[in-house]
Amino acid sequence: MLKDLSPQSFFMGVLTAFVGFASSFAVVLQGLKGVGATDYEAASGLMALSVSMGVCAIVLSAWTRLPISIAWSTPGAALLVSAGTVEGGFPAAVGAFLVCGVLIVIAGLFRPLGRAVAAIPAPLANAMLAGVILGLCFAPFKAIAFDAWLGLPILIAWAVVATVKRLYAVPAALVAFVAVMIFGVDLPDGAMASWTAGLAPPLALVLPVFTLPALVSIALPLFIVTMASQNIPGIAVLKVHDYDPQPGPLFAVTGFFSLLSAPFGGHAVNLAAITAAMCAGEDAHPDPARRYWAAIIGGAGYIVLGLLAGAVTAFVSLAPPVLIQAVAGLALIGAFSGSAVAAFREPETREAAAVTFLITASGVSFAGISGAFWGLIAGGLMMGLQRVARRG
Repeated sequence: MLKDLSPQSFFMGVLTAFVGFASSFAVVLQGLKGVGATDYEAASGLMALSVSMGVCAIVLSAWTRLPISIAWSTPGAALLVSAGTVEGGFPAAVGAFLVCGVLIVIAGLFRPLGRAVAAIPAPLANAMLAGVILGLCFAPFKAIAFDAWLGLPILIAWAVVATVKRLYAVPAALVAFVAVMIFGVDLPDGAMASWTAGLAPPLALVLPVFTLPALVSIALPLFIVTMASQNIPGIAVLKVHDYDPQPGPLFAVTGFFSLLSAPFGGHAVNLAAITAAMCAGEDAHPDPARRYWAAIIGGAGYIVLGLLAGAVTAFVSLAPPVLIQAVAGLALIGAFSGSAVAAFREPETREAAAVTFLITASGVSFAGISGAFWGLIAGGLMMGLQRVARRG
C-alpha cells in the first residue's frame, strides 16, 4: 500500500484538506450558531466534523482503494441558518443531528437507492459535475478583480508552473497563497493572541433532546439536503472518473460517522463532491489505481485541522474568502474542462446534459434542495422524453 504513495497524491491531499476546510468552515460555524450553539459549542462541532470526516476518508479509501473524499454537509449547514433555534435549543438540534445520521445509515442499507444512484447516465453526471464546480472556477479571476496585488501572484504561480509541470501547478498556487497571506494581508491587532488562544482543541459534549419540532424542521430537511446535494453527487463524481463503488455501504459509513460527531455538535458527514474531483483527477496521480492516497492524505489533513480548529479558524479567517476560493478554482479547472467535454460529446444527449449543467450551475434551490439534484432530475426527464420521441 505504501508503494502507491506519491508526491502528487501527497500535495493534492494536503490541498484537498486545506480547501475543504477553509472554503466553508465559516458556513458551518454560522449554521451551528443559528440553531442555538454557543461559540465554544460551535467550535466543538467544527472540530468533531473535521476529525470524523478525516477518519472516515482514511477508512473508506484504504478499504476500497478508491479516492473517496469526505466532507461536512455545507448545504446542510446553510439550511441550519434558516431553520433557527427550535424548542429545546441546541440539545434538540443535536438530537435532530442524531436522527439524520440514523436516516443516512438506513438509506445506505436500502438497496434500491444504491441501484438508482448507480444508474445515473454518464453525460448527466459529467454535466452535473461541471455545473457544481463552475462557480469556483470563476474565483481566480474574481480574486484579481477584488485585489490584483493579492490575486495575481496566485494565478501567475499556477500558470508558470503549469507550463513546466502541470502536476505541481496547484501546490505552487497554494504556496503563493501562503506568501500572500504573510506579506500582503494586514493582520489586525491581537491576531496572534487569538491564534495562541485557539491552540487547545475545543470539545463540548451535548446531551441530545428529541423534540418533534426539531425532527420536522431540522432532521428531515437535513437528511434530504445531505443525500441530494452531497452523497448522490459524490457518487456521480466518482463515476465520472471511471470509478464504480457500491453507493449503499459508502452512504451507511458516512451516516455512522455522522452519529459519532453529533454528540459533540457535528451536523452531518457525507461524501464530498468538489474535493472528490480533486482527489479523483489526474492531478492526484496519472495512475487511477494510486489516487486513493490523495484522499487518505486529505483525511489526515482534516484530522490535524480539526484538532487545531480554533487556531486554524483564526488564521484562515484573516484572508479574504475570495483568495481561498481562488486556489480551489485553479485546482478544478482541469476537472471542469474534462467533465464539460465528456458531457457534451454525444449529440443525442447534448440537450439533456445542457439542462443538467445549466440548472446545476445556476445555484437555484427548491424545497431546500440544491440545483445539483434538480439538474439531474430535469436532465433525466429530458433524456427520457427524447428517447420516447425517437421510438415514436
